Amino acid sequence: MNRSAIDTVVLDLGNVLVGWDPYAAYRDHTDATGRAWSTGDVDAFFEEVGFAALNHEADAGRTFADIMAQLDRTHPHRTADLAVYVERYADTLTGPVPGSERLVADLAALGLRLYGLTNWSAETFRHAEPAAPAIGLLDDVVVSGRVGLAKPDRRIYELLAARFDVDPARAVFVDDKQENVDAARETGFHAIRFTGTGALRRELRELGVVS
Repeated sequence: MNRSAIDTVVLDLGNVLVGWDPYAAYRDHTDATGRAWSTGDVDAFFEEVGFAALNHEADAGRTFADIMAQLDRTHPHRTADLAVYVERYADTLTGPVPGSERLVADLAALGLRLYGLTNWSAETFRHAEPAAPAIGLLDDVVVSGRVGLAKPDRRIYELLAARFDVDPARAVFVDDKQENVDAARETGFHAIRFTGTGALRRELRELGVVS
């Protein structure tokens, strides 16, 4: 393999190897009157508490207990609703992304080094591999909540490269979010935005990775 050849593939996990749908935690949730929540109710809750930002903080290492203590002060009527998300977290994982397990197996068979780089709470990461067994085929995973850094912070890409002796110029990073792809490119990785397993295979072939 010449110096410019790809020897490492780094994969995001959520919505690349395993489906994630936070709305699924509220599928059977009811309000105080016993009325089942609608998608609009979940939207309203997420908007009111700033769920995306809070979830990112959890991904970066903040505990859910600390987040719920904050809600007790700012949105006390919503603390129990967030507790539902944590308690039913396994329900938010919808199973393997179609074609992903075969892709990971094919890449492993080529002798490529395979790592995960995921924004994921340390408290809930235990649910990942049972929902998508292909995660267990990876050589290792950097979990943002365990290291206290989250994409698109460039330091987490640098941490992965240092921890596993990865040369970014010989590595491909794959993620479903453009800001994370952009940060990987700025750190020196080849980077692909994930839109589906078939498209990813085609783009890997274009980079000289036969899969």
